[in-house]
Amino acid sequence: MSGITRRSALGATFAIGLAARLPATVATASADPAETIDLWPNGAPGMPATPPNETIEERSSDPALRDRAVHGITRPRMIVFRPATPNGSAVLVTPGGGYRWVVIDKEGYEIGRWLSARGYTVFVLFYRLPGEGWAAGPDVVLSDAQRAIRLIRSRARDYGIRPERVAAMGFSAGGHVCADLATRFALPTYTPVDAADALSARPDIAAPIYAVQSMAAPLAHPGSRRLLIGADAAPALERRHTTAANVTRDTPPCFLLHAEDDDVVPVENSIEFRAALKRAGVAVETHLFTHGGHGFGLRRAAGKPVAIWPELFHAWARTQGLG
Repeated sequence: MSGITRRSALGATFAIGLAARLPATVATASADPAETIDLWPNGAPGMPATPPNETIEERSSDPALRDRAVHGITRPRMIVFRPATPNGSAVLVTPGGGYRWVVIDKEGYEIGRWLSARGYTVFVLFYRLPGEGWAAGPDVVLSDAQRAIRLIRSRARDYGIRPERVAAMGFSAGGHVCADLATRFALPTYTPVDAADALSARPDIAAPIYAVQSMAAPLAHPGSRRLLIGADAAPALERRHTTAANVTRDTPPCFLLHAEDDDVVPVENSIEFRAALKRAGVAVETHLFTHGGHGFGLRRAAGKPVAIWPELFHAWARTQGLG
């Protein structure tokens, strides 16, 4: 990647050590995927006067277990995980990071490998961050997510997927991106750039996982709220970016997952969103676990009842015509 600095070493190949400690579904057995799709052919719109500098940080002290996060993204893109045998369905994955950064491994590449091993073609989204001066402000991430879904549909034939079988899955603040996409997919947030933008940005199903949903106290995650809409945002702006307030009958079926002991993003975020879905008559599958905390992904769920969650999603997706 050009223009990327690294504040600490990312480490060498780590598959053997990781496999020794984690289930095979979590272990990373190959190098990072090389296939990348840039979202914007002429560069991302609304570039800040002083563009941020893309930086990857390694947050793990264990060389056998990567935990990278990236910020300063100026080239929003999708990293592609192609399955050996495509099942005809795609998943756009939006990792978390509190809108401070985008988590690469724990909520991106690990779930990309898990899903692609089951036939899904997976696109992990490196999205722009709203606190870095982009002209679209709080809607900059939604712009990237909308554009990503449209590009996936426009290239469906190339990837052996069906355009009516495109899912969205997001974690934590990336879960807010996912739910925002599911509820405000039709909102014009950018000027169309090519034929792909004539396609729908509505995901066919959505899976916000331990997601930030509310931007109002006491449910809002303070860091995500501050970076998305500002610490002193007015109630109208809070409501505009609170997903439950934007649910309509056109919101796609949703799969919700949260741990009751989440001390970062209160479980009521998912409960409030579920209630809005039910009021609108939108199908919703909800799983609440007693233990799990926040940010468990695959690796931190191992050995706990919540570790079953990916299989629950996979089974549910099949009932919705995916997988």
